[in-house]
Amino acid sequence: MERTLVLVKPDGVQRRLVGRILARFEERGLELIGLKMVQVTPELARRHYVEHVAKDWFPELEAFITSGPVVVAILQGPEAIRVVRDMVGVTDSLRAAPGTIRGDFSLNKRRNLVHASDSPESARREIEIFFEG
Repeated sequence: MERTLVLVKPDGVQRRLVGRILARFEERGLELIGLKMVQVTPELARRHYVEHVAKDWFPELEAFITSGPVVVAILQGPEAIRVVRDMVGVTDSLRAAPGTIRGDFSLNKRRNLVHASDSPESARREIEIFFEG
């Protein structure tokens, strides 16, 4: 069994899509083993997005992710990281395939509803940040 972390970002919470998004993962067969709502602080944003802090677009990302509450979930299942990323779709929602979360619910590259861990190392680090740290 593999674990991964998913954030329903402020736009997903604001648009009241949390239940629909989480239901898709559960309907696929993934197990929801951790769930909470948090307000991301600038410090937490920098820890979570550490690899992006030096990029010129990070201030916009930080402003967005701290603009409202997020729902943080740990999902577990066979190949959970790959399955979740496939279900989420590509980062640029305008290019995301229909049937993916971003393809079905988003039209914005930066406000793209969800974050999903991209590797086992990222999943472990992100779970620790949001649930153990």
